[in-house]
Amino acid sequence: MARVTHLLALDEVARRIGENRELIEIVSANSDNIDYGEMIWVDNGTEEGIKAFTDRGIECLQELIADIRTWEGGVREFLRDEQCEPDVIERIMADESRC
Repeated sequence: MARVTHLLALDEVARRIGENRELIEIVSANSDNIDYGEMIWVDNGTEEGIKAFTDRGIECLQELIADIRTWEGGVREFLRDEQCEPDVIERIMADESRC
């Protein structure tokens, strides 16, 4: 199997695939949502660190977000189920309405 030699940080993933950064952060908060080894935690000396994704990890994100949009209640219901704050939900939903 080939080794991963290229990763994209969460901010760059959001920019490249045109998704809301907060939505990606919430979807990827549960590591079970991304294939094992396709999302990597990078310690950059800060408390937060950086979340990075392989190409397959980005595909996983895109597939799951597309799937979430088909669920009853869609993204809004997913965010409620994840117990997001109302202001976060409204920011993400504002971006959803622009799509």
